[in-house]
Amino acid sequence: MTIRWKSIGLAAFAAALTLSASYAEAAGVLTIGRREDSTTFDPIKTAQNIDNWVFSNVYDVLVRVDKTGTKLEPGLAESWTTSDDGLTYTFKIRDAKFSDGTPLTAEDAVFSLLRIRDDEGSLWSDSYKVIDTAVATDPRTLTIKLKNPSAPFLSTLALPNASVISKAGMESLGADAYAEKPIASGAFIVEEWRRGDRIILKKNPNFWQADRVKLDGVEWISVPDDNTRMLNVEAGELDAAIFVPFSRVEELKKDPNLNVLTDPSTREDHLLINHAHGDLGKREVRQALDMAIDKKAIVDAVTFGQGTIANSYIPKGALYHYADNLRRPYDPEKAKQMLADAGVSNLTLTYLLRAGDEVDEQTAVLIQQQLAKAGITANLQKVDPSQEWDMTVNGDYDISVNYWTNDILDPDQKTTFVLGHDSNNNYMTNYKSDAVKDLVAKARQELDPAKRAQMYFDLQKMAKEDVNWIDLYYSPYINVARKNVENFYQNPLGRFFLEDTVKNQ
Repeated sequence: MTIRWKSIGLAAFAAALTLSASYAEAAGVLTIGRREDSTTFDPIKTAQNIDNWVFSNVYDVLVRVDKTGTKLEPGLAESWTTSDDGLTYTFKIRDAKFSDGTPLTAEDAVFSLLRIRDDEGSLWSDSYKVIDTAVATDPRTLTIKLKNPSAPFLSTLALPNASVISKAGMESLGADAYAEKPIASGAFIVEEWRRGDRIILKKNPNFWQADRVKLDGVEWISVPDDNTRMLNVEAGELDAAIFVPFSRVEELKKDPNLNVLTDPSTREDHLLINHAHGDLGKREVRQALDMAIDKKAIVDAVTFGQGTIANSYIPKGALYHYADNLRRPYDPEKAKQMLADAGVSNLTLTYLLRAGDEVDEQTAVLIQQQLAKAGITANLQKVDPSQEWDMTVNGDYDISVNYWTNDILDPDQKTTFVLGHDSNNNYMTNYKSDAVKDLVAKARQELDPAKRAQMYFDLQKMAKEDVNWIDLYYSPYINVARKNVENFYQNPLGRFFLEDTVKNQ
């Protein structure tokens, strides 16, 4: 999931500094500190980790990704069959209810899927255009017919943004009201959303797996400052916190009251390049940039050894990752010569970065120094996090570091977003290759796993040759929890399994 940075009000910061210990002491209520507040509970209108990671426990999906993040398992669909031609999927909907006590039916699933496909506000419509028809043949039977075979289709049903919502509730309340206080199909209900401060969840007694849920509630509390958030956990004012800075890991491990949790992830940090800006449109220039950046130095200095050098947009451990993909050596002198051969001199770039982000700022300084050795000037433009994302989307940058965590098991989604000429200009890079675009489409429809694997190997090689962006490093999820908290866990796609978390007194 790509991260989307939004504004954080002063009220959130003030609240973070004055957390009441009573919340942490409440029986069965888990308090979690995070940087940003959520933006919406309308699943089709966000593409942000800060939203999806919360509503993955408020909503449920037809098909789930398991705890290992490696396979699909039944969710609201207790079983399914596929026709021989790969075009028709039939799902048996389990006996479940929404949080308001109304039955959850196949008609709700139809409504949710057609909404993510057709609603003009959907950020995910492209992934669901493959659906030709979706009908409820009876209250517990959902039949979906595809326009053409699609290898990633089942995986897309596990996307949190394809969660099943209440048709009656959405039509009665309206999209805006539903986005503020939704009718839940998952483990927890939104009790209250204090904008800029916290989201208060309570256990959903009508959840079909309610017996599995150990917590009485969860509070997601916005604490924008990394160090303040860590201090809150150390002081017992928070039960847990996410986004532990790399620099704090060893120190926190020494605290006998804390557990530092490093879970395998699909996170990749990369340097975006705006191909639409002048000489950055030349492949040789982008290759020179790649060669001018010392990834090992970044991993060592920024991640304190927690990260590993990235060599592909498909992360290590993910489906069809190409382990032997090209790794350009760090060679600033050769990079300088490549620029000269391309007729480029005095290359000056605007490097957009988020002010106040420790890792982002440290990475920027390192890259600035490294590029200088190749004769490239990078002018750092620090902006408030509330501005950075919109500037990136609008193309108001030359280079900028960002990160991505996978949303589904299949590589199609990320591949489409970053290489397939999607509506976001290939993830704001303006990268274009018709040959790559055509292969992305073919790989989506190839059902033979071996042939499909080779297609993705080829795509990774093509992307590296073209330098769509510069792969920097992969890193785990790093969270911290107090010792009385058990099973606080993220799978590689980022989902928190809070239905299994226990807070002991």
